[in-house]
Amino acid sequence: MTVQDIRAFNRFYTNVIGALDYSRQLYAPYTLTESRVLYELAHSPRTDAADLRTELSLDAGYLSRILNKFEQDGLIERTASARDPRRRRVTLTTRGRETAALLAERADESVGALLATVPSADRPRLSEAMQTVRALLSDGRPPRREDVLLREPGPGDLGWIVARNAALYAAEYGFNADYEGLVARIVADFAEDHDPHLERVWIAELDGRPVGCVMCVRDEAPATARLRLLLVEPDARGLGIGDRLVAAVVDFARGVGYRDLVLWTNDVLAAARRVYQRHGFVLAAEKPHRSFGRDLNGQDWRLDLTGTGE
Repeated sequence: MTVQDIRAFNRFYTNVIGALDYSRQLYAPYTLTESRVLYELAHSPRTDAADLRTELSLDAGYLSRILNKFEQDGLIERTASARDPRRRRVTLTTRGRETAALLAERADESVGALLATVPSADRPRLSEAMQTVRALLSDGRPPRREDVLLREPGPGDLGWIVARNAALYAAEYGFNADYEGLVARIVADFAEDHDPHLERVWIAELDGRPVGCVMCVRDEAPATARLRLLLVEPDARGLGIGDRLVAAVVDFARGVGYRDLVLWTNDVLAAARRVYQRHGFVLAAEKPHRSFGRDLNGQDWRLDLTGTGE
């Protein structure tokens, strides 16, 4: 293979996906780079301008002009970062989230139309080839935190949540099929009837495959959200995925106006409990019970989202 071979492929592929005229491809007033910045903002719960610049390898001046345009369009808000006052935290407004969701929907439709031209029998070969390219050009380096993407669920992801929860909890904690039934009911209830403005699911993706998940749903108590089904695949642990998923739920719940965020877990899930504690959850109650084929100690945890404490 030569440099010219790769350049020829790049020219071919940019034409295939419409990268040279991205705004017309998606009927949007944003370029490919602008759309990518918007995408990153929509899928990261906490983003500083410096993080964006590093992640996307963008010139500081170029990124500043993009963010200025977004601010003028009412898509973002910029405030001082809590981590470092010298940094600027960038968050999407309601209009920004709606715009990002529309672009994502149109991108899915565009790629779906492209995939429809590939015979079903050839799609596994196409997927394998794409994974091969990614593996070879990543130079064998281990996964990094910035390689993990938080996104909304796509077709098959809700089923993946049920399957992986059942398999992992059986392997790691000895839970029986009763737990799979519980997870299936939770997921089915969300799929059949949820308010997208007040309830949400996040999938953590690494190298094109799901490696984690979490849900935020309404609780029976007024102005209260419930965090459910936090999971991180064993081979993806150590990348801060659990922290990012919980942070996404906390930021979402606070942003849409919930006053409290609650969750129920068992004390055998020590790693998950440490994540909850890092984000300010406090133990509200605990009670022994017999469930999923095991004697367990159930725990209720609560986070005050108003910032006024208990």
